[in-house]
Amino acid sequence: MGRQNLKKVGKVKEEESMKMFPCVFGLNNSSGNSTKRSKPKLIYLLLFSLVSSCLVFAPHLFYFPYPSALFLIDTSIKEIEDRVSQNITEPPKPSNNEDSFLCDRTGYRSDICFMKGDIRTHSSSSSIFLYTSNDLTDHVLQEKIKPYTRKWETSIMETINELKLVKLFGDKQRSCQVTHEVPAVLFSTGGYTGNLYHEFNDGLIPLYITSKRFNKKVVFVISEYHKWWEMKYGDVLSQLSDYPLIDFSKDKRTHCFKEAIVGLRIHGELTVDPSLMQDGKTSINDFRNLLERTYKPRINRLEIEEEHRLQAKAAKRRKTQRPKLALFSRTGSRAITNEDLMVKLAQRIGFQVEVLRPDRTTELARIYKVLNSSSVMVGVHGAAMTHFLFMKPRSVFIQIIPLGTDWAAETYYGEPAKKLGLDYVGYKILPRESSLSDKYDKNDPVLRDPNSITRKGWQFTKGIYLNNQQVRLDLRRFKKILVDAYAKSISCC
Repeated sequence: MGRQNLKKVGKVKEEESMKMFPCVFGLNNSSGNSTKRSKPKLIYLLLFSLVSSCLVFAPHLFYFPYPSALFLIDTSIKEIEDRVSQNITEPPKPSNNEDSFLCDRTGYRSDICFMKGDIRTHSSSSSIFLYTSNDLTDHVLQEKIKPYTRKWETSIMETINELKLVKLFGDKQRSCQVTHEVPAVLFSTGGYTGNLYHEFNDGLIPLYITSKRFNKKVVFVISEYHKWWEMKYGDVLSQLSDYPLIDFSKDKRTHCFKEAIVGLRIHGELTVDPSLMQDGKTSINDFRNLLERTYKPRINRLEIEEEHRLQAKAAKRRKTQRPKLALFSRTGSRAITNEDLMVKLAQRIGFQVEVLRPDRTTELARIYKVLNSSSVMVGVHGAAMTHFLFMKPRSVFIQIIPLGTDWAAETYYGEPAKKLGLDYVGYKILPRESSLSDKYDKNDPVLRDPNSITRKGWQFTKGIYLNNQQVRLDLRRFKKILVDAYAKSISCC
């Protein structure tokens, strides 16, 4: 049976060869009928073998200065894969100096588009045009993007202005009114801007990740611009760019660029992943160092002002005081109801305690000054915990974790703090330390199994655990945390 199959295969191959090379086999198909072979089968097979050998060995006998088609295909695919890699934050490098237009939509958190060539803004239509000299045969290539880093969160993304990125061929309809010699990075300060955590997590850190490679030679173009945001973070932005911000919506002039990035890269919660950076080593500590450069001049001026208010001897004594503990105080939801007793406890242990109650008008440099000189930071889970970024590495960060907030507390602040090099301590309160114990039976799932409640959705988490819970610390239990933090502060400072 096996030999019969081999014969059949051989016959099929022979017939196919005869069809492919009729002149070799002496066939004439002009009549449309099958033609008899005029020579013995062995001769035809020899001729066929000769032709096959030529085809096989020709590439080795003759030199061709061009790569194979397969190599070209593989190279193109590799180039595209490299361009949309999460590691890359720079515009793609087009071949033959042609313009390029590429969007990476593979990220879960954000989309990002790269443009290179003759780029012109048109804010009235929320558009950015890339003019090309290549004839697109009357076709217009267009992408739409919302340049904000919470792509997965549909409800908030619906509030973000959509931009149109258009590549077209033909006459340039708008002449340049402002020509820039450096690239642009365009992003939105809409969404959750106004919440400290989101201002850093969704905005400043992704902006740092995306723009660092330009070494301040970049223009920031902002969709949904807020003057207060620029005033609040102007000092930080000046460390990232040497140029004035552009309010995309209000500035109706045509701005022209040679390169542009629309959208921002984001690596995770309050973090910079070195493996995803262009240099392979930039980390969240480098962002923290940027904050140090930002606020250090202002801190120096504040210290001089304080010295003028105090006598020289008092100022010197102030600098040699005990380890400082900075406590972020809350009112209303998630407030510590026995905060005054907790402060006295910390003082008895040996801390100099400074209670912080920042609001939207509080100068960030003043908060930075306090935290930068503190050995320990304490606070209940919430946006204010973002200030851990102002702490020096090896400092102690104690986050008080109310019921039902374990995952958010660890994900948004605990893990990022560890990456910064802080000694992080998560203090999970017991049901008896929560005001919810006054409202619910001790066997109620709200107290006994918070995870079963939070799994029902964000509204349950927010309504029960975030907006309607206060904390009354078990000071005997919490004292152990403070004593340990004090010991660490003494040993490291």
